[in-house]
Amino acid sequence: MELIIDSEVFSKAILDVNKAVSSRTPFPILTGIKLTAYENCLILVGSNSEIALKKVIPLEMDGLKVLKVIKTGNVVISAKYLSEIVKKLPHEIHLKVNEKQLVTIQSHEIVTNLQGFSAEEYPSLPQIDEAECIKIPSGDLAEIIKQTVFAVSKSESRPTLTGVNMTFEKNQLTCVATNSQRLALRELAIKSSINGSFIVPGSSLNELIKIINNETGVIHVSLLDNNYIVFKLNTISLFSRLIDGNYPSISGLVPNNMKTIITLNTKQLLMGIDRACLFASDWKNNNVNLEIKDGTKIKISSNSSEIGKIEETQSIKTINGETDLSISFDGSFLMDSLKVIKEEEIKISFGGPLRPIVIEPTDNSSFLHLISPVRSY
Repeated sequence: MELIIDSEVFSKAILDVNKAVSSRTPFPILTGIKLTAYENCLILVGSNSEIALKKVIPLEMDGLKVLKVIKTGNVVISAKYLSEIVKKLPHEIHLKVNEKQLVTIQSHEIVTNLQGFSAEEYPSLPQIDEAECIKIPSGDLAEIIKQTVFAVSKSESRPTLTGVNMTFEKNQLTCVATNSQRLALRELAIKSSINGSFIVPGSSLNELIKIINNETGVIHVSLLDNNYIVFKLNTISLFSRLIDGNYPSISGLVPNNMKTIITLNTKQLLMGIDRACLFASDWKNNNVNLEIKDGTKIKISSNSSEIGKIEETQSIKTINGETDLSISFDGSFLMDSLKVIKEEEIKISFGGPLRPIVIEPTDNSSFLHLISPVRSY
């Protein structure tokens, strides 16, 4: 294997796939990045057995020649040393691999030798059927993920809750995440030839958001044998294992008989909850109390017996139903929900002091959050 490549392009590609590499893996081969040189491109792969990132470098980018493949082949090189060496090299890089997997990396008078691994030992990625994929604008997919993934469980005691349940049916994608104390649901209209429900690890989706933040375009989503889901955006692809198991049914979780419904300014409420969390963090459940005052205002408060207390009132835009209400919540849960709502106004529905509240944008029926209250004593 032998090639000449632009150092900046090579360094960025290594950085992209290196995010999937773990130094704590029990498999030494997975501490490396797999390089495969074809006549028309170079492919880099990084993996930790749960997710894999694949980057394709073509011969030309934006009309400029960035890669010349002299001899095809493959090798696995330590991710740690490859990334550190390449980002410190100027100009173009001449990379050669001999039959003993010895890698020579040269840039002008700078020559580095690394011992590589045989690529045959590296786990192969499943093949993607481009005909069986769903196309979603990257911005739309990023939004639906951001508005749900924060609600996944951090505990491994129930593995299914550490992922987002993605359901494709009737030209609609529905994403649901819950940790038993809160729930986030978001729907998105799409053109889909795939029907089914799959649990995607929250960690994989957080990694996907990082990719989308650096790229724009259409994401191709493919499902492979119910074991993998693949997200392909331009020249980079993320492969993720799916979580086995049945996601809990959410039908019946969203309460119907609401006693009080109010509308508030989203940003103003977020800032108020943020201030209240200053003392709420001293409590076991980050308790923030909401109380309706005089039927026109809502009081936001929290207190710490040792430090102090904070309270403020905000105007309620509209109110329907009972005006006698006092309820406590985990302030951080409430903040997480409000941060991902883009709309200016939200509707909060209360079923009682011990019933979950429902948070929805006033003009977006495809999106809701549900948060269970906590005891205030």
